[in-house]
Amino acid sequence: MDWAHFGHVVIGRARRALMAFVMVLSYSRQIFLRFFLDARTENFLRGHVAAFQAFGGVSRVILYDNLRSAVLERQGDAIRFNPTLLDFASHYRFEPRPVAVRRGNEKGRVERAIQYCRTSFFAARSFADLDDLNAQAAAWCQGTAADRRCPEDQTRTVREVAAEEATLLMMLPDNPYAVIERVEVHVGKTPYVRFDLNDYSIPHTHVRRTLTVLAEPGSLRIVDGQDVIATHRRSYDRGAQIEQPEHIQALIDRKRRGRRHRATDRLAQAAPASRDLLMRAAERGDNIGAITSALTNLLDRYGATELQAAILDALARGVPHHNAVRQVLECRRDERGQAPPIAVILPAHVQARDKVVQTGSLDIYDRLVEAGHDEP
Repeated sequence: MDWAHFGHVVIGRARRALMAFVMVLSYSRQIFLRFFLDARTENFLRGHVAAFQAFGGVSRVILYDNLRSAVLERQGDAIRFNPTLLDFASHYRFEPRPVAVRRGNEKGRVERAIQYCRTSFFAARSFADLDDLNAQAAAWCQGTAADRRCPEDQTRTVREVAAEEATLLMMLPDNPYAVIERVEVHVGKTPYVRFDLNDYSIPHTHVRRTLTVLAEPGSLRIVDGQDVIATHRRSYDRGAQIEQPEHIQALIDRKRRGRRHRATDRLAQAAPASRDLLMRAAERGDNIGAITSALTNLLDRYGATELQAAILDALARGVPHHNAVRQVLECRRDERGQAPPIAVILPAHVQARDKVVQTGSLDIYDRLVEAGHDEP
């Protein structure tokens, strides 16, 4: 029977804890070492998958410390395993077996392997990023760690004994276990999904819904039911905002259309003839947004009555354009000997004076007097 041990340890702390996954074949002492940014169950299982591929097979029994990713509860000999680990073990057909509590001799192989990793590999080692560190760890496992003497047979190296031990391992299944983090998230009124302390953009059409984030080490997908609505590169920062340009542009376009509709409604209410002008301008292929904006400015400067008359005049001449409307307005003022209107931009505190304040009813004071409350 083949055995393997698992252990993890916090190697260092920066913005996130750096966790080491260590698996050791019991007889040959071949080491597999992989680093992750946290000790989540998903990374715990990813370490297994990578170790099985590196060993070329699966041990029939794997020993574990009593960590939460493996053992949820233990009362004497009664053990409640993590259901995710049991599902994973059934996929690879191995037996998970936790070591006894306070029996350090049962996990001595992995404890010595972790100490060896600390002193031989990690001490004073420099690396650019997590991928670089894992590449160095893989080279170390296949090099320095594999070339040391095997504790069970000092006449041979770990590499030589591991080659024999590999013939006793169970074959890998054709389909590796899919390790994906699945998190349900509720989207507020802004088109962003919060996952792992970062915000990821989504289409604005999916706000105020409950969506699902499917995360892998390098990427994540955001799905609504069976539909994938966004795919992002996964960020391990904190407070980052990861956006797709098309999501932002679609939101900007929607807001522009909303402003255009509000302006169109205002024009239609003030000068009903503006509807005909815009329809005829659209038939000519003119820019409706520019015409709407220009007519709104003319409405503010000349008023609704003058604008309605000028639009009717421009339509009668067969020129459905804001320049024709402006020319009619200026001619009408010239005929009356009036100066052209000047747009005056008032500061905010002056504009606030024109606000309509709804006054409350004074009947409350009469009721107070009637009740005998004469004191102010």
